[in-house]
Amino acid sequence: MNDSIADRDRTLKDGKIDFSGIENMASGISEDKTTLKDTESNDDVIRRLLSAYDLGQKLRQLRLRKKIALVDLGRHTGLSASMLSQLENGKLVPTLPTLARIAMVFDVGLEHFFSDRRSRRVFSLIRAGERLRFPELADSPDPSYFFEVLAFGAPERSLSAYLAEFPRHDPAKARPHMHDGTEFVYVLAGVLAINYQAEDHILRLGDSVYFDASEAHSYSGQSDELTRAIVVTSLPRL
Repeated sequence: MNDSIADRDRTLKDGKIDFSGIENMASGISEDKTTLKDTESNDDVIRRLLSAYDLGQKLRQLRLRKKIALVDLGRHTGLSASMLSQLENGKLVPTLPTLARIAMVFDVGLEHFFSDRRSRRVFSLIRAGERLRFPELADSPDPSYFFEVLAFGAPERSLSAYLAEFPRHDPAKARPHMHDGTEFVYVLAGVLAINYQAEDHILRLGDSVYFDASEAHSYSGQSDELTRAIVVTSLPRL
């Protein structure tokens, strides 16, 4: 298994989604009953994720530094003073074309709004209802596992974490995969079979395993009770 959302995670191989690539892909998957735990608006989730960049505060700082009134900035950008005020107060989420207009007025690149890591929040809270849930294969009628991204949108991650569910499954039909970095699995319920280097390993409640994920591995639930586990993956060492 091995985000992401969210960038930092990498692969989609032969049409298969694994734990290394899901967070980057999450924004491109449509909202439906199989991917969202509840019906919270995607706009609300996007607004919260973008708030980590303090776009409104950066816009306000640029304007005040140049001593430009909202009305004057509106004349330069073609945007209303009311809209600019709402952008600064975080009541509206700016589009890229809107940011580009503003960036041209202040002679800065778009990276100004996204690359100043010192102003990013290092505390990222993910509510249960905001998490995305994915099957092993997008269209598989019998996936080996499902998983939810636990740290979607958190900036500057050095690891990714998932809550995974493994229905009872024939180990012989489990699909092996591999990815860069390392992986840690902790079983919360049920019985999990992990095949690693052609050898089966059985994990039960409270068992855990840590391994080099660049070797082929696969998973399958082995109990009538739904098998659940926390999966953590890390980026490879440079």
